[in-house]
Amino acid sequence: MNKIALVTGGTRGIGASISKKLSSNGIKVIANFTSDENSADKFSTVNNIDVVKFDVSSFDECKENVEIIKKKYGSIGILINNAGITRDAAIHKMNVSQWQEVINVNLNSAFNLVSNVIESMRENGFGRIIHISSVNGQKGQFGQTNYAASKAAIFGFSKSLALEVASKGITSNVVAPGYINTEMVAAIREDILKSIIDTIPGKRLGNPDEIADIVYFLTLKNSGYINGATFSINGGLRMD
Repeated sequence: MNKIALVTGGTRGIGASISKKLSSNGIKVIANFTSDENSADKFSTVNNIDVVKFDVSSFDECKENVEIIKKKYGSIGILINNAGITRDAAIHKMNVSQWQEVINVNLNSAFNLVSNVIESMRENGFGRIIHISSVNGQKGQFGQTNYAASKAAIFGFSKSLALEVASKGITSNVVAPGYINTEMVAAIREDILKSIIDTIPGKRLGNPDEIADIVYFLTLKNSGYINGATFSINGGLRMD
């Protein structure tokens, strides 16, 4: 089993919790970030986790940095597609930049990374690919046609990928969090956030560690029969 993991958006929020969870269980983690170099360096120092800066929406930067990681650490055996952004606006007010930025970071990044790690995984006969989607990709959300579209597309991407790579010992699964206590959720206006929490049966936000735990489970060798699945971790906000 190749215990080298790349976590995109791995220095903040859910990604930071995933990076720390994997690292604490003996996996060599490389945490990707795009901005705020000072914060990323602090995360690296405090947690003894290597970080790498590149834009996941750029195919060329993904290709270049996957090769750098491979030469320095070895082949990536675990890929966590976690990076994501929001650019919220109702569709009649949304501009093309808001649409394209979200699609490029949230969806195109999955292709950019998977296409550059998949050959090594196939050669090694092992791979764990976990995509972080969202409850809003399942149910929709006002003002998030771009975000919901990008996160909904991840389900189809993951299922199709699972069919293509299962015979090579590679799995592709999705974790779809609900509202988790991160900076992204904290930025929601207080009255709106309260109304959201009121709709959650447990009447609370999720903890990033609750997402990290299921992601770690899916990386294990003994999780190899779980493939093309979606894990909805949303406190009962949406029940499938």
